[in-house]
Amino acid sequence: MEENFNLETVFRLTRVEHVAPPPLRRDAERNRQLLLRTAYELMATEGLDVPYEDIARAAGTGMGTMYRRFPHRQDLLDALFSEHIDTVIGFAERASRYDDAWAGLSWFLERQLEIEAQSRGLGELLRGRHQATALVQRAHERMTPLVADLIARAVRTGQLPPGATPADFAAVHVMVGSVMDTSRAFAPQLWRRALTIALAGLRHAELSGDPPAETVLGRLYNEEKK
Repeated sequence: MEENFNLETVFRLTRVEHVAPPPLRRDAERNRQLLLRTAYELMATEGLDVPYEDIARAAGTGMGTMYRRFPHRQDLLDALFSEHIDTVIGFAERASRYDDAWAGLSWFLERQLEIEAQSRGLGELLRGRHQATALVQRAHERMTPLVADLIARAVRTGQLPPGATPADFAAVHVMVGSVMDTSRAFAPQLWRRALTIALAGLRHAELSGDPPAETVLGRLYNEEKK
């Protein structure tokens, strides 16, 4: 049985700065960490649309402090989730080393959905609930070739039907994620059953018609204008 990854543990280790700014005063850094913790807790249950006003109120700070620390929502999302997204990229890299391509694909998607189940906000970010940030686009650019290689190997060994593509795999991710979000409050493990059903359907599907265009993958994840 593979180990479960605890998003809270990953969050405690997150101290990412993409560009080294001048050191914050101790009270300013304390406020920044308080806002990050509060935003994480709210977005884990309510998703990415939590207003800045609600975050500042719950943290007990003013709106001025909120905007000084995170002038744009993307600044906040990058600070909150960059380490978590690196963890998901690590899952893809680990899966790519599986000798059994189908086992690698199944393991990767289950691990990714497990970490999304612990934070609605992270799931929305990875599944294109909002226009993708540069952070998420870079993540997909790194993961897509790894997943595509696994899919190609699975097709060659007869574990997936001819014509299966990364867009098909992404569709499974988005569909199961939708079940996860809908049932999170009353059946939080239902997504696992949905994943089993969806993967079985993909593995034994009789795919007809032309494969999806290359642009479909980006549009599924809201990386391109529709």
